[in-house]
Amino acid sequence: MNKATKQISKLFAAMALAGVASYSVAADTIKIALAGPVTGAVAQYGEMQFIGAKMAIEQINKAGGVNGAQLEGVVYDDACDPKQAVAVANKIVNDGIHYVVGHLCSSSTQPASDIYEDEGVLMITAASTSPDITSRGYQLVFRTIGLDSLQGPTAGNFIADHVKPKAVAVIHDKQQYGEGIATAVKQTLEAKGIKVPLFEGINAGDKDFSTIVAKLKQTGVDFVYYGGYHPELGLLLRQSAEKGLKVRFMGPEGVGNKELSAIAGPASEGLLVTLPKSFDQDPKNQALVEAFKAKNEDPSGPFVFPAYAAVKVIADGIKKAGEDDTSKVAAALRANSFDTPTGTLAFDEKGDLKDFSFVVYEWHKDGSKTEAK
Repeated sequence: MNKATKQISKLFAAMALAGVASYSVAADTIKIALAGPVTGAVAQYGEMQFIGAKMAIEQINKAGGVNGAQLEGVVYDDACDPKQAVAVANKIVNDGIHYVVGHLCSSSTQPASDIYEDEGVLMITAASTSPDITSRGYQLVFRTIGLDSLQGPTAGNFIADHVKPKAVAVIHDKQQYGEGIATAVKQTLEAKGIKVPLFEGINAGDKDFSTIVAKLKQTGVDFVYYGGYHPELGLLLRQSAEKGLKVRFMGPEGVGNKELSAIAGPASEGLLVTLPKSFDQDPKNQALVEAFKAKNEDPSGPFVFPAYAAVKVIADGIKKAGEDDTSKVAAALRANSFDTPTGTLAFDEKGDLKDFSFVVYEWHKDGSKTEAK
C-alpha cells in the first residue's frame, strides 16, 4: 500500500466512525510529473520528452480523460544532474504526485527511481537505456525504450558486419549511460573478432579534444565509437576533421540531435547513429504528426513518441486497474499489453519492454538522417 492509499484509508475510517453511511471520492485531476532537463547541455532531449508527454495528456483529456479525471502534466527540471534529480524526486513526492514520466539521463533516473520505489510513485522513463535501472527487482519502475544491452550489440554487429574496420577506438564520457553503452559495444566487437586497441573516457563538458584526437591518430584505428551525448561528440567530430583524422564515427541515440550538426558542421556527415525507429514516418501516426506540426513542434526526435507512449500506458494502466493505486496500476501494466503510437507494448517482470528494436541511421550535415544499409 502506498502513502496515498494509506491516507485515503484513514479518511474512510474517520468517515465511518462519524456515522457516514455512504461516500464517494472522485479525483478531478491525476497529476503526472514530467521530469527531465529543462536546462543544461542536453535540454533539447528534455524538450523532446516534454512535447511528447504533453501531447498525450492533451489528446487523452480531449477523449474524456481517465475514469472521469483529467490528466495534468507538471514539469520538473533535473538538468540531467543526479543530485538535482534526487531533489526533484523528493519534491514530486512532497507534491503528492504518484506518476512520473522521466527522468531522461540514466545517471539521473537511477537515484530518482530509488525514491519513487520507496514512496509508492510509479515511474516510466522514455529515454533512459541503462540496464541497471530495472535490474533491482523494483515493482514501480518501467520504460518505453530499449536497453543498452540491446543497443550496444545492434551497433557492434553493424560495425563488424557492414563497416568491417580493422581496429576500432571506443570512447565514452565516463557517465552511466555513455560508459555503459560503450562497454556493450566493445564487448560485441571483440566477440566478433574486431580489435579495440583504445577504450578511454573523456570528461563531459570538455571543449578541447586535441589529446584524444592525437591518441586516435597514434593507434591507427579506422573507426571510432562514442558513448555519450551530442555536445561532446559534435566538438570531437569537428576537431578530428580539423586535425586531419579521417575515420568514421558512430554513436547512440544520445547524439541523435540536430544540434549535433550545428556544432560539428560538415564533419557530422556520414556519422552512424543507433536510434529508435522513426515512429513519425509510420503512416498510422500521420494524424498525430500533423497535431505536433500544428503546434510548430518537431515529432522526429527519438524520445517524442516513447514519451507519448509512456503517458498513454499510465492512463490505460489506471483504466485497467480500475483505480488510482500505483501498486495495482503496476500489476496491470505487467499483466496487459497496450496499443500506442510506438506499437503494442508489453512489459516483463523487470518493467522493460518485451520487444523493442534500435535502427542504425546515417546522419547528414543538415541534421537529417536516412536508414543505413
